[in-house]
Amino acid sequence: MQWLGLSYTLPSASASSKRVAVWRRLQKLGAVSPTGSLYILPAGEDSAEALGWLAQEIEDGGGEALVLRVDRFEETAEQAAEARLIELFRASSDEEYRKIAAEAEEALEPAGQKGLRERLEKLRRRFGEVARIDFFQAPEGPRATAALARIEAALSRGDGASREVPAAERSRYQGRRWVTRPHPHVDRLACAWLIRRFVDPAAEIRYAEAPEEGEVSFDMRDADFGHRGNLCTFETMLAAFALGDDPALAALAAIVHEIDLRDGAAASPEVSGVDAILQGWSIAGWPDPELERHGIALFEGLYTALRQTRSVKPSSRKKKKP
Repeated sequence: MQWLGLSYTLPSASASSKRVAVWRRLQKLGAVSPTGSLYILPAGEDSAEALGWLAQEIEDGGGEALVLRVDRFEETAEQAAEARLIELFRASSDEEYRKIAAEAEEALEPAGQKGLRERLEKLRRRFGEVARIDFFQAPEGPRATAALARIEAALSRGDGASREVPAAERSRYQGRRWVTRPHPHVDRLACAWLIRRFVDPAAEIRYAEAPEEGEVSFDMRDADFGHRGNLCTFETMLAAFALGDDPALAALAAIVHEIDLRDGAAASPEVSGVDAILQGWSIAGWPDPELERHGIALFEGLYTALRQTRSVKPSSRKKKKP
């Protein structure tokens, strides 16, 4: 496989803060150092761009930097060298995963459950940062994932409303027409995406003030699927169709809940950005079909991103050819 390397020096008179800043940037990128003067990353466009900008900053600060592309290691030592590098990457990720798992277990202790939802969101963000640079599927990742899932389960058990949602068989809701109120906002757009993504890809969705006979209504008065207790309609549908075990959907539900109900129950960093986008669409006055089309694209992209940060990445990375 291909690798990228950064070798650099800073003037001896450079402040320690500059040296620490460069080191922290490299840590954030997930770089490892097999020797004291060379930092390595798997080759990729994002990594190449990030190292290029960092090299420029080092040079602008009076230092010297060289970005290297390594196609192969020398002779018979190639496989052993790559194996050592991969273990360095895994060891670095494992250390962070272990810290996250330990803090998650501590949060579940009776004395540590105050502000549990806020602690979960902070741990999720840290997990996402580690997962983003877990290039070689470190073995401690599933343990950290399971620890976060236990916190989510504890929070769900404390929410009596979610236990009262009747189960819905997906087969009964396929080939049906759905209806919700006009001018869809966050909850209705998220539900439209959920219906098309997990219930019926060919579902027809109509926007009206009242349902017609045979239609499945959602997020409207006396709807088949609506708010229940402190759950928004998206959360109700997750519970009804037994989709709550998906960590990415659970994270997406927290975002939708906060934008829709604004009760401070979630502290997801994505909330403000998604909210601003939806507000902009509302101000633009787009027609319902246009809102639906953009909403489905938005929530599909958000779900795809959350899958990368709420679960250990699947082993789909390119392997070295024999």
